Amino acid sequence: MFGRSAITNAVSAPTLMWFRRDLRLSDNPALDAALNHGDGPLICLYILETDEALRPLGGASKWWLDKSLKALARDLEAIGGHLILRRGPAQETLNSVIAETGAKAVFWNRRYDQAGREIDAAIKTDLKARDITVESFNGSVLTEPWTQTTGSGGYYKVFTPYWKSVQANYKPDAECPRPTQIKSLALTSEALSDWNLHPSAPDWSEGFNQDWVPGEAGAKDRLANFLDGPVNTYKEDRNRPDIETGTSGLSPHLAFGEISPAQIWRATKARMEAGQLNERSAHHFLSEVCWRDFSYVLLFHNPDLATENFKPDFDLMPWRDSPENLEAWQRGQTGYPIVDAGMRQLWHTGWMHNRVRMIVASFLTKHLLIHWGHGEDWFWDCLVDADPASNSASWQWTAGSGADAAPYFRVFNPITQGEKFDETGDYVRKWCPELARLPRKYLYQPWEAGPLILHEAGIKLGTTYPKPIVDHKEGRQRALDAYDTLKQKRDAA
Repeated sequence: MFGRSAITNAVSAPTLMWFRRDLRLSDNPALDAALNHGDGPLICLYILETDEALRPLGGASKWWLDKSLKALARDLEAIGGHLILRRGPAQETLNSVIAETGAKAVFWNRRYDQAGREIDAAIKTDLKARDITVESFNGSVLTEPWTQTTGSGGYYKVFTPYWKSVQANYKPDAECPRPTQIKSLALTSEALSDWNLHPSAPDWSEGFNQDWVPGEAGAKDRLANFLDGPVNTYKEDRNRPDIETGTSGLSPHLAFGEISPAQIWRATKARMEAGQLNERSAHHFLSEVCWRDFSYVLLFHNPDLATENFKPDFDLMPWRDSPENLEAWQRGQTGYPIVDAGMRQLWHTGWMHNRVRMIVASFLTKHLLIHWGHGEDWFWDCLVDADPASNSASWQWTAGSGADAAPYFRVFNPITQGEKFDETGDYVRKWCPELARLPRKYLYQPWEAGPLILHEAGIKLGTTYPKPIVDHKEGRQRALDAYDTLKQKRDAA
């Protein structure tokens, strides 16, 4: 009879692969190492961590995780594997599985937020003390946050020199092969449905299904489709929210590790070297992939990036407290069509075009003078690509408080931004359908249209579409005045 004594030998004992934000089989270094460790069966484990130090997932991320775990389970089952789901504190849950199976080795891909790193460090120390092999790998960034250093040995705080350093020094490792067969150990698993990751009462995710296919296969299709054509006009089209193929749409797949940035890099470079791509545009695409890495550098060296100003001066900023303005912004009811279109796209699809993200973030932090943290929290809850590094770094960048940030006095004009980047008007008309019949001349400032034009377009300002909650010139001046106040406080300190 098969008993515990049969699996205590380190060579034949089970090996545990702890999946986290790396929900893929291809190019997964931790999985590859686990499969090549000994000849015992593999335990494929995902833990819904309940450690209090970790930031809980937002609603949209839970929706994605639910579908991604289903996809990973199917992929594993197709090659003989089993995905085991457990919920609880990470160390306690791992110890329970190890005691249950006699596993003698644990593998995972690293994470870079402070709470996650501290949990992982404690687990490593405990496992090593018990003579259990434990190894971690880079499975989620091009280069790890401590590898690219300035001439003085510090970390980069400005993106352009960081990007140059990556280009000069980064050479991707050979891609880890996708396993074709797994000798897996099946254990008791919690039911995914019991985790209640999919929203209910109400189910607000109907629009998500129209835009997204979570899972590794969906990620690969996204990349292939993008490289088949749209990447060649990426440099020009990436700022156009009215062009649906202007960006890759890979951000949520990257956030959950359904594809690695190294896979994107290799595939893009291969086509560039074969002369199949517009090199200038493809190169710009890779720089945006690298921006995500840069955000992880900032997070690693500034663990409180999601809650504390990168630039301490901004602790003196005279932010406004306006729940009414914040709610209008969240609901896409500011009276500025390009802002409202973006916020409605976010709610309906769990995603927002990057140019529009900058516009709505600037509007919140400058026109409304509301602390960037409120926007970061809202995005964390509503984005399917909510990422612990990119979300906070990008919000601070727009607010002016972050690394390599746009100057605070750079205030995006939501009228001219709409006119410039939503060239056809299709984006605003899609997400603000009450404005669809308005001539483009007035599409981004409907209050400038006369009564007859508004009547013909079926618009009644203040009823069918809101009046602006702040005058653009007044909001801009208020932001500049606030920045002057900050400087005065800083100089007086």
